[in-house]
Amino acid sequence: MSSPDLALVRRSRLRTALDTPRSFAAWGLAHGLQRAMIQRGARRGDLISRMVMDPSLRRDPFPAYEELRGRGVISANGLISASVDHAVVNEVLRSDAFGTAGGQGELPKPLQWLHHKVIDPETLGPVDPPSMLAVDPPLHTRYRKQVARAFTARKVGRMSDRVEQVAADLLDDLAGPESFDLVDRYASQLPVTVIADLLGVREQDRGRLLELGNEAAVTLDPGLTWGQFRRAEQALREMHAWFAGHVDRLVAPSDGQPGDDLISQLALLDGPDRLDRVELHQVGLLVLAAGFETTVNLIGNAVAMLDAHPDQLRWLQDNPDGWGNAVDEVLRHQSPVQLTLRIALRETEVAGRRFEPGHGILLYLGGANRDPAVFDDPAAFDVTRPNADQHVAFSAGVHYCLGASLARLEAAAALRALYERFPDLHVSGTPERRPTRVLRGFERLPVATGARVSA
Repeated sequence: MSSPDLALVRRSRLRTALDTPRSFAAWGLAHGLQRAMIQRGARRGDLISRMVMDPSLRRDPFPAYEELRGRGVISANGLISASVDHAVVNEVLRSDAFGTAGGQGELPKPLQWLHHKVIDPETLGPVDPPSMLAVDPPLHTRYRKQVARAFTARKVGRMSDRVEQVAADLLDDLAGPESFDLVDRYASQLPVTVIADLLGVREQDRGRLLELGNEAAVTLDPGLTWGQFRRAEQALREMHAWFAGHVDRLVAPSDGQPGDDLISQLALLDGPDRLDRVELHQVGLLVLAAGFETTVNLIGNAVAMLDAHPDQLRWLQDNPDGWGNAVDEVLRHQSPVQLTLRIALRETEVAGRRFEPGHGILLYLGGANRDPAVFDDPAAFDVTRPNADQHVAFSAGVHYCLGASLARLEAAAALRALYERFPDLHVSGTPERRPTRVLRGFERLPVATGARVSA
């Protein structure tokens, strides 16, 4: 980062150090109270609570999903409901009777108001309004309309050559080493380069933004500890500080001609569609983070699954037109986003269960994607599965992932190019899963390019 950016970062760190009481209040309202209730439920053996708190169920949630499925299409523990049923998850995601309720819908109204007062705008995360993940129509519609212009089918199609070139360049850099960390050297670098191009991010900023994005991603999880929250808050503060300078550079470039990147277009909106600075930050940073978080997890999960199923990898190498469907099967079988929360906005009914306004339901996308009512032999990984694309890995309804087509394009191109260049690539060490609950992917995935040595 440049000197002006570093100065902003230093000021943000000083601000963090001086703002501890306010931060503690924000943590308590958003996570502390919630964590205490979840821990209490987990100690009593409540399955829904254990699925949040138990580290073993974070690493391998699928047995818990099946246990939950065995209890009916919707389960409840007195505080919240949950479902792994594909039909229920689809219905709730598409229903206008449910929404995000400002990201704090499970809190009583007075506590929602207090949280809004104590949270620092310079530390707003992806689940804080006005992030698109945390607002409902009509506000969500207003933001989405502006961002959607960058993800039309035509524009994504035009990115194909750029994605392939980025993959080729990264693989050229890997031509020397026989072993490397796939996440660090390839799976993360490709999507961050592509989304950085879309948002006008300078090359020298990309590495640090990737680090900060990874540190802030934990805020998607419920019930963070104070330490987790504090570290993520600092990362978010640095991202906001960087973004402020980034916007200034784009809207007032040295040549006087603003670029055609998405952030420049959003910053220069006028009239009723104009975004204020907080809105611009939240929309821009969400697109930036979402632009690589899903895809890096998707690529890493795919390599791990293909390593465990070499016969299917060989089929794909002989049938390269199958990579698109293979990506959908990875999305189904190892969903990069495992769950989301919805809040009833009004009294409504789903699958014979009545929901009062304010009642939440955890939608386990990873469980819905293994529903035997939709997918034959759902625990099996099959790149030729005919209905793999019926997954809900990208959500559904108004919050359907804007970048879904780009993520599919990037993953298919990245995997095809990787195995064309290194046909014998295999996992060569012990992979490390990310510690996050909502996001499922690898922190580290060691691979080797030479032929596998038999024991």
